[in-house]
Order: sequence, then C-alpha cells, then structure tokens
Amino acid sequence: MGSWLHHSPAIQLDFCMAIIYGVFSASNLITPSVVAIVGPQLSMFASGLFYSMYIAVFIQPFPWSFYTASVFIGIAAAVLWTAQGNCLTINSDEHTIGRNSGIFWALLQSSLFFGNLYIYFAWQGKTQISESDRRTVFIALTVISLVGTVLFFLIRKPDSENVLGEDESSDDQDLEVNESAQNNMTKAVDAFKKSLKLCVTKEMLLLSITTAYTGLELTFFSGVYGTCIGAVNKFGTEEKSLIGLSGIFIGIGEILGGSLFGLLSKNNRFGRNPVVLLGILVHFTAFYLIFLNMPADAPIAPVEGTDSSAYIKSSKEVAVFCSFLLGLGDSCFNTQLLSILGFLYSEDSAPAFAVFKFVQSICAAVAFFYSNYLLLHWQLLVMVIFGFFGTVSFFTVEWEAAATVARGSDYGSI
Repeated sequence: MGSWLHHSPAIQLDFCMAIIYGVFSASNLITPSVVAIVGPQLSMFASGLFYSMYIAVFIQPFPWSFYTASVFIGIAAAVLWTAQGNCLTINSDEHTIGRNSGIFWALLQSSLFFGNLYIYFAWQGKTQISESDRRTVFIALTVISLVGTVLFFLIRKPDSENVLGEDESSDDQDLEVNESAQNNMTKAVDAFKKSLKLCVTKEMLLLSITTAYTGLELTFFSGVYGTCIGAVNKFGTEEKSLIGLSGIFIGIGEILGGSLFGLLSKNNRFGRNPVVLLGILVHFTAFYLIFLNMPADAPIAPVEGTDSSAYIKSSKEVAVFCSFLLGLGDSCFNTQLLSILGFLYSEDSAPAFAVFKFVQSICAAVAFFYSNYLLLHWQLLVMVIFGFFGTVSFFTVEWEAAATVARGSDYGSI
C-alpha cells in the first residue's frame, strides 16, 4: 500500500480531488430532494458517516477504496452543505442570521488552524512521514469525525406550529402513514423544481458571480498557494514547513473574520456590503503582494522546485502574511453569502444553498484544472476580474434587499 500512495502522491491526490469535485458538483442538483425527504439533521448525520469512512480509508489505503471513497465523499459533501445551510436558516431569523453565519464559519474553519498547528509541530523537521505517524493521525481524525457526527443529533429543532394537531384520531394517523411515500416523492420533485427555478432568478444569477469568485479563490488558497510556497527553493530548508505555517495563518484569518463579523452583525447599521468591500480590498492586497513575492512559475514548477526570481526578494514573512489575508478575505465573502442566502431564501433555503455549492464547486474544479497550466500572474488576474464583478453583483443584490427590508423591519439588525 505504502508504495502505491507514495509512488506519485500529487497525481493520486489530484485525481482524487477531480473525482470529489466532479461528483460534488453533480450531486448538488439532487441534494435539495434528499434534505426535503429525510430532513437536515438525518442528512448531516448520514453525510458525517461517509466523511468518517473517507478519513478511515487513509489508515490503510488501497486504490479501489481510495477512489470509491472519493465518489461517496463527493455525494456526502453536497448533502452535508445543503443540509447545513438549511439547518442554519431554519434556526435563525432576520435578526440572527448574520451572527449565526459568522459563528458557523469560524467553527468550520477552526480545523484549518488546529490541524495545521498539530502537523507543523508534530512533523517539524521530518522529510518523510512514517506509516506509524500517518496511521496515528488518521485514526485520531476518524474518531473525532465520528464523535462530531453523533453530535449532530444534539442540534435543536426549531419551534414549529402544530400543523395537524396532536389530538388526531387513529384513522387520520393511518391515512398519514399510507400517504407518506407519495408525500415524500412530491417533496423531492418540488425541491428539484425549486432548485431549477432559483438558478434563473435575477438575485441568484447575480450572486452566482460572487459565488464563482469564492470557488476560484478557494482553490487558490487551499491548493495553489501552498504549492507555490513549497516550490520556492530560495526559502531554503524551511519551504515545506512553511506550507503548514501558511495553513495555520489561513485558519487564523478565517476564524478571526467569522468571529468578528458574527459578533458585530447585530450592531452593523450598514448591512453586508462593507464586509464584502473589506474582503475584496484584503484579497486585492494579498494578490498584489503574492504577485511581487512569488516567482511566476511557482504553481507549475517541477518537484525539484523553482529557482526563478520574483519581482522582490521572496520573503517568508510576506508569504505567511498573505496567507492570513487570504483567510480573512475568504471569511468576509462566505459569511455574507451565507447570511444573504439565508435571508433571501428563508422559505427555500435547501435549494438555495444547493445552487450556491453547485456554482462554487464547478468553479473550484475549473480552477484546479487550469492551476496546473497557467503561470501565477494569470491565475491572479482571473481572480481579480471575478472578484471585482462578484463584489459589484453582491452590492446590487444587497441594495435591493435593503430597500425591501427597510419598508418592513430594521435592516441594521440583519
């Protein structure tokens, strides 16, 4: 086994990511139907089990189990994201959706910080990872994943109206059981139709540009930028450990942004636009510094790395600072996208979040593809263009939402 995974790990993992994102993208079309039938809580639990299975595969991986698990995790990821968005929305109102989105994002991204922190210190100075070290890490991660999956059952269910009443006769209850299969099929079809209808609404089309940008920059900070850092030979013997340090600072930026915007959302009188504006300014700053600090051929450098020069002397400190900026900017966009989707589509949150993840995953997959061929400055230019138009489109939707809410409630509390 060890020889299989270590023979060409980059190729194996790239193929694995291609499978995951391909299945993930396609599965988002049916996930609203799944959530509509089984509910968000059970959907999250089932998805968590598949996540645990995927992690467990790395304890003793084989080609067939590796790629099979990649297919299942693609489906599970689509279901999990749709169910999480639905759960977040039904447990929030217009006064708490901003706060809850920030808290959710900070907790979600905390894995970036703690995971990379452990790897940085536990594997510091190691040029090769032993079988024992790998198994220890993935056994621990599998157990943590299973515990977290079980905790899904502790999520509260929102208070709801007693639709049929609890004093139904036994005949009414028998009738409900007999019609349950038909009702489930109706729910599934309705959820699928809603997803298709949402795709062509003005608001969703505009937000799709913003979502597309988050998919492109997700691929960049989660895959491309770490590759760039590890490829710069001028960083010396620390180039590989810097990848872990980069992940830590991306996590710090994500957690800080999610926590800050979650806590301040109640007192924000200006809506979501200032946060998104901050996000794009932070990202443009990061892109400019990366452009100056990294060699242009870093993303496509061979395994031996690159000795090419950047526009300035490549600095480890600047590289890590850019990691922080990438994480902070990403949290700006994602927290506000989650917030506005939960607000605009409170009645159809599952289809809305499915469309959101569909667009994001498609663009992330496209970015994974071109990242192996385009020089760094071209990849940065693509993100700058999409970032600019994504910000403008988000502003447009937010202004329209603000005008609508101003007629009926206090927009500053959203």
